[in-house]
Amino acid sequence: MQHLDLLVVRKALEWLASGRRVWLCTVLSTYGSAPRAPGSLLAATADGHWIGSLSGGCVEDDFLERLAAGAFGQPVQVVRYGDGSDTRSAIRLPCGGILDVLVENLPADCDTQAHLRELESALAGRRRLLREVSLADGARRLLPDREHGPRVEREAERVLLRVGAAQRLLLAGYSTVAQVCAEFGVSLGFEVVLCDPRDEALQGVELPGVEIRRELPSEYIRLGGCHADTAVVALTHDPKIDDLAMIEAVRTEAFYIGVMGSMVTSAKRKERLRRVGGLSEAELARVIAPIGLNLGSKTPAEIALAVMADVLRVRSGIARERV
Repeated sequence: MQHLDLLVVRKALEWLASGRRVWLCTVLSTYGSAPRAPGSLLAATADGHWIGSLSGGCVEDDFLERLAAGAFGQPVQVVRYGDGSDTRSAIRLPCGGILDVLVENLPADCDTQAHLRELESALAGRRRLLREVSLADGARRLLPDREHGPRVEREAERVLLRVGAAQRLLLAGYSTVAQVCAEFGVSLGFEVVLCDPRDEALQGVELPGVEIRRELPSEYIRLGGCHADTAVVALTHDPKIDDLAMIEAVRTEAFYIGVMGSMVTSAKRKERLRRVGGLSEAELARVIAPIGLNLGSKTPAEIALAVMADVLRVRSGIARERV
């Protein structure tokens, strides 16, 4: 499953290569009900071609109509939908929602194509970038992104946009907790991959929207299954699956690595990983064990909720003591 924003950038590059100007739209912020998250992309040309989305359809239709009528001639502008402040649009979003959209008017030149090729590389998982756009003149630059935080940070004179691969949730092994985590992950917009070589464990398992791979998760990780936007979650209590996954995961840039178990079990596992797996203290420090936030969870659904809440905490750059 390819990242929608990656498809948007690749199509925009095609249009630019053919000499067509491209309008690149980015969701900056949402208030109330809004179907697309900040950072989501849409690209369009003046002759009516477009790809991506900003909302459920009404915003896209309005934007394309205004673009065809010659609007958005500036290098950059912020357009607000939903509160009636823009008299040129009568769009009202469900439940009083408000949507701010960054609209960039991109010429079909070499600099623009080079810029979008860098975005393509980041969205394909090869690197993570901070994209800075000046709200005064549309000037753009790319910076390496070494932290996690909001996808969009807006200031008075610029916006910072985090660009990376689709958020991936890698479930190391199947269990009842993993089942609920997979369902949560899909609903939260993660690309969810479940790896488990045990035919008996996967018998009768159905997880719509989840890629199920009948192989050891450690092997999938070793062969490149993790990038910097991957959360690795082990929930089986089977050392052959959990421990091997942890050994491989700490060698990647995965932003979250966690394994289920009690305090006693977790202490024994870390000692085993140190002694048998040869992990250093720095590598062991990357493993969150016991996994998840301390919510007093008991049932599989409660444990899965605690796990996914902790993944979101780390993805958003929030320290545990602030939760």
